[in-house]
Amino acid sequence: MTVHSMEHPFLYQPRRRSLSDYASDCRDDGLAGLLEASLETIGEYQRRLWANREKALLLIVHGMDASGKDSLIRTLATYMDPAGFHAWSFGRPQGAEVRHDFLWRVMPCLPAFGEVAAFNRSHHEAVMAERLWPMRAPDQYDWPARYQAIRAFEQHLVQEGTSVVKCWLQLSPAEHKRRLLTRLDTPRKRWKFDAADVIGWQQRENYRAAAEEAIAATHTPEAPWLIIPGDRKPIARAIVATILAERLQRLAPNYPREDESLLQAYRDLLQADT
Repeated sequence: MTVHSMEHPFLYQPRRRSLSDYASDCRDDGLAGLLEASLETIGEYQRRLWANREKALLLIVHGMDASGKDSLIRTLATYMDPAGFHAWSFGRPQGAEVRHDFLWRVMPCLPAFGEVAAFNRSHHEAVMAERLWPMRAPDQYDWPARYQAIRAFEQHLVQEGTSVVKCWLQLSPAEHKRRLLTRLDTPRKRWKFDAADVIGWQQRENYRAAAEEAIAATHTPEAPWLIIPGDRKPIARAIVATILAERLQRLAPNYPREDESLLQAYRDLLQADT
């Protein structure tokens, strides 16, 4: 079942605009068992994508703080060839990023043909987090224009050969709080905790409202949003890995076709040179 199918169980549904209408947990424990096989498929077909150099894949991952974005991307990269895979994280714009249009900073990070790129947060933060923590005066923002720019940008990417997969990791408030407390209480995770995590928790309802509006406005047939149940990380990873494996198989089903006569000529040269 492809991501673009209206029957896909995790596809965003415009009639359900509130993120609270989507499950944060998936009780299909069989999904977790698909993870390893999906990762192996990703590894194989990412190499085919890299060998063909004709298409590209951009994975965009959003969610609340501690929703598992980093660990998801790290898991998906398990079997990928690092020559053709890149991961980027986009925090609050700084320096030159602030002095350019909001799409400028992601453009150098887009995948070349043959590559897979993963964005931990993305240009969508300019219509999510920036609604709460603006970088400019409020009267300088035209949110409908930004939504339109994002739709046009992603449509352009798809038309030119870059497949776009956008995932929102859906957390329940209880699991969100538990993970933030775990960051505080676990020494090996404490380095990830920031005061902004507390601010984000306090503003979670406002951030969710901004995310709901942004997802609804930037969900398109070419670049749809998927709402992934995120309370159980193994399940979330398996779901996204399955989606990514399916997409890669469609982008690069085979290795490039070779000229058999040329290959035989190379064999003859190698065998003759003894």
